[in-house]
Amino acid sequence: MSTKIVETITLECETGNYHSFCPISCVSWLYQKIEDSFFLVVGTKTCGYFLQNALGVMIFAEPRYAMAELEEGDISAHLNDYEELKTLCIRIRKDRDPSVIIWIGTCTTEIIKMDLEGMAPKLEYEIGVPILVARANGLDYAFTQGEDTVLAVMAHRCPDQELPIGESKETKTKLFPFPLLKENNLVEYANHPPLVIFGSLPSNLVSQLDTELRRQFIKVSGWLPAQRYADLPSLGDGVYVCGVNPFLSRTATTLIRRKKCELIVAPFPIGPDGTRAWIERICPVFGIEAQSLEEREERIWESLKDYLDLVRGKSVFFMGDNLIEISIARFLIRCGMIVYEIGIPYMDKRYQAAELALLQNTCIRMCMPIPRIVEKPDNSNQIRRMRELQPDLAITGMAHANPLGARGIGTKWSVEFTFAQIHGFANARDVLELVTRPLRRNENLDNLDRTTLVRKNNELYTSTPVK
Repeated sequence: MSTKIVETITLECETGNYHSFCPISCVSWLYQKIEDSFFLVVGTKTCGYFLQNALGVMIFAEPRYAMAELEEGDISAHLNDYEELKTLCIRIRKDRDPSVIIWIGTCTTEIIKMDLEGMAPKLEYEIGVPILVARANGLDYAFTQGEDTVLAVMAHRCPDQELPIGESKETKTKLFPFPLLKENNLVEYANHPPLVIFGSLPSNLVSQLDTELRRQFIKVSGWLPAQRYADLPSLGDGVYVCGVNPFLSRTATTLIRRKKCELIVAPFPIGPDGTRAWIERICPVFGIEAQSLEEREERIWESLKDYLDLVRGKSVFFMGDNLIEISIARFLIRCGMIVYEIGIPYMDKRYQAAELALLQNTCIRMCMPIPRIVEKPDNSNQIRRMRELQPDLAITGMAHANPLGARGIGTKWSVEFTFAQIHGFANARDVLELVTRPLRRNENLDNLDRTTLVRKNNELYTSTPVK
């Protein structure tokens, strides 16, 4: 590949299928995040087998999700879908008492035109438990977009932002003081409008990002999703929202169009460079000058030196699976790696505009070529390109990992980046641990082969009689 720096990013589009996990897998992390929820997946035996294999069988704890299995009578419309779902939801309410039940529609419900949205409001009224309907079928979505559909639906249930007493919508001020008690001294946040962060992250990562913004005197008013359904943040005109994951474009659109929020388009807080850029994009919106971020980022890069020595100069190829590819690629380029191609199932250029701009600036800064970005890639074409380029590492879906490994290309499952903690300053090391594991394994195997060859040569030399 030419090392000439390209000034603009160009996106290509092929006609490949989504070679991805099924989006109903979003249940695995969302049911843990929303602690008082219950997820009911409406599908066939195949969906049930997938949930059992992908999420594991929990022996000592009951997970808060279940499978509503469609039978032949359901598909042929010989059974009453409403009564069947009503029976299941009454049992769920009795056994688990959730604050919200979320129906996850699958491919089969799409094909047979099952009216989940029509049944949910009536059943919600009857049993007294909120019921949300999210279409997470694998026909249209990559697997991380399952979360996107759930959060987009949940955004509609967020309460409206309340105005201060005696203030109309036309005359309201956009400045709200938030006091904070810290180290026995009363410190005040900067006066700024409400800020809501959207994207499902583990509680410890939520605390880390909250702390990073608090250091800049910015208060996070709430997260979507919240740990409890009753704690969903207030949304409305004058509320600013910012995402933490690249696959939440539908949620962002819902927040803008339906809830009238202001979207802060920022890079995503993955890697020290992305985390710094994420905070630096939020601060000016509220008239705040970011403090000490450059020094903090440099300290993180210094702590990663042992990993950077391993990846510098190595090449990587993204086949496309989880929609986090642009952010991971940008971080790896900043680490000194060469990215040949970024395959991605779906690209919303407006939502990822700041991330694409940071990718371009990172390539220029590191004197690297801007990688080829291919939306909806055709795997056959990608494999031909990989055969020519021979990258050191391919980040790919599980289906292609073993075949590529057999051809001498190191592989890493892209799904591992979805389930790993990769956000914020402190977790950059975890990203590089995932990336370098196959590289270190291949290097160890090469050393083992060389050692075995030397040993065999020595044995051959010493066993040969001298004439």
